Amino acid sequence: MHEIQMEDVSIPSSSVLLEGILAVPGKSRGVVVFAHGSGSSRFSRRNQDVARVLQQAGLATLLFDLLTADESSQDVETGLYRFNIPLLARRLTDAIDWLAALPATQTLDVGLFGASTGAGAALIAAAARPARVRAVVSRGGRPDLADDALPRVQAPTLLIVGALDTQVIELNETAARRLACEHRMTLVPRATHLFEEPGTLEEVARLAADWFSIYMPQA
Repeated sequence: MHEIQMEDVSIPSSSVLLEGILAVPGKSRGVVVFAHGSGSSRFSRRNQDVARVLQQAGLATLLFDLLTADESSQDVETGLYRFNIPLLARRLTDAIDWLAALPATQTLDVGLFGASTGAGAALIAAAARPARVRAVVSRGGRPDLADDALPRVQAPTLLIVGALDTQVIELNETAARRLACEHRMTLVPRATHLFEEPGTLEEVARLAADWFSIYMPQA
């Protein structure tokens, strides 16, 4: 078991500070940044469960809020921010740059784990920082929202979709055809969009850990 250093962090992005939780195991081989969808936060149980599996695999993790508390409140009422993918991608890119300036993570390769609309933001950020981002995993994601950035993504990309999530399967298949990088689409049996069925989230975590381990090997 890796000893893990955990700390609350604040990440500057334009005029706001974004709250996060950084976990760094000893001898980390990379750092995975989580980008969640609307209505979620750094306290998301699903993302925290996946993060723990990645930490056990020797990967640092950064779970952070893409929106401030005020923005989240507005989004619940108006839906103003949830599909503002350029804004979410810009904040994710700022987090990647912040990690590059942090002594504990500045030498580590970066992986991105995007869920729902966060997957679109993750792919845009991967295209914007090809020298830093080594791998991308999308869980029940909307990679189609990355739109024109899709052909520019260089990082190997794994698209994980619930086998019963029919509409999102089609959106992922369409997006995958536009990816020029190495990529794979994997369907998790019996899973719907949120992977709430027994054992399905554990399968997501295993698939993600394997993907990041391949493309972010021990230095």
